[in-house]
Amino acid sequence: MKLGIVGLPNVGKSTLFNSLTKAGAESANYPFCTIDPNVGIVPVPDKRIQLLGELYKTKKVTPAVIEFVDIAGLVKGASKGEGLGNQFLSNIREVDAIVHVVRCFEDSNVIHVDGSVDPLRDIETINLELIFSDLEILERRIAKTTKLANNDKKAAKELVLQKRIREHLEEGKLAKTFITEDEDEAAWLSEYNLLTGKPVIFAANVSEDDLADDAASNEMVAQVREYAASENCEVFVICAQIEQEIAELDDDEKAMFLEELGLSESGLDKLIAASYRLLGLISYLTAGEDECRAWTIKLGTKAPQAAGKIHSDFERGFIKAEVVNYKDLLEYGSLAAAREKGLVGMEGKEYVVKDGDVILFRFNV
Repeated sequence: MKLGIVGLPNVGKSTLFNSLTKAGAESANYPFCTIDPNVGIVPVPDKRIQLLGELYKTKKVTPAVIEFVDIAGLVKGASKGEGLGNQFLSNIREVDAIVHVVRCFEDSNVIHVDGSVDPLRDIETINLELIFSDLEILERRIAKTTKLANNDKKAAKELVLQKRIREHLEEGKLAKTFITEDEDEAAWLSEYNLLTGKPVIFAANVSEDDLADDAASNEMVAQVREYAASENCEVFVICAQIEQEIAELDDDEKAMFLEELGLSESGLDKLIAASYRLLGLISYLTAGEDECRAWTIKLGTKAPQAAGKIHSDFERGFIKAEVVNYKDLLEYGSLAAAREKGLVGMEGKEYVVKDGDVILFRFNV
């Protein structure tokens, strides 16, 4: 899973990135301190594989990972070259979803690029810049398709689609609200990889005081939640500064610190949960003495395709999947004991993998 982090300057974007990845991207109280895209790979915290690792006395525990891409803060007019322009947006065109950091706190010591804090205005500013970036990509596509359209019926059909999408974007609408039931058009639209077509998770960045009750009384967060609900987006509340402090602690200290703050989970945990929900993802597990590992797949994936995540040979030569729920495996202490209790299933090609399944694939190539 790959997530791109966007936001205006000084909203806590790079501070959040630092805390998530411990990558040390420069963060300072002035715009444009992040001038190169920063990339960080983050393991997905998953107690299930840790427990399975202890059970199997495994040599290696390998969690699923998320790749975060942080780009320079965008400002109004970035598409026309304001600030650092939108030159970095190409770096997040390949991401699965966008994490939009929105400032929901007042602090006279932290300058807001527009002079005041207004989360809905900030969201609109970023949306417009993403639309302009998409229009730029689309214009190039249209120029290319126009050359082919006279002699190619399929290109002519695609050109009509491209012009319809351009009109949609020029009205200030996001690509994800463009609806088509035509299979060709849906495939082309997906291929364009438009930024405004991607799922969005809003990170509402609040002060420490607002954290404990999940910013229940913060009117700015309420506005973000209302907007997100209307757009089918996820929202999670963080204090980027606190997250950075948490990132420096070991697991025991982190648990104590979160408890003192009245929190049950960190911002990273919230973000991962929101990402998995938004993208419809789950994890299945493999376990043994050599390695215990989590594999991220789409909800609804069948056993052969899940096996293909490990190696294409597993999918090509799939025979059966031996499946047990991780809780049953942990409770009875071994696959053999769980099998005796009738808790291990031999599943075929139509089996839909569930979150928390521990699977042993049988294949032949």
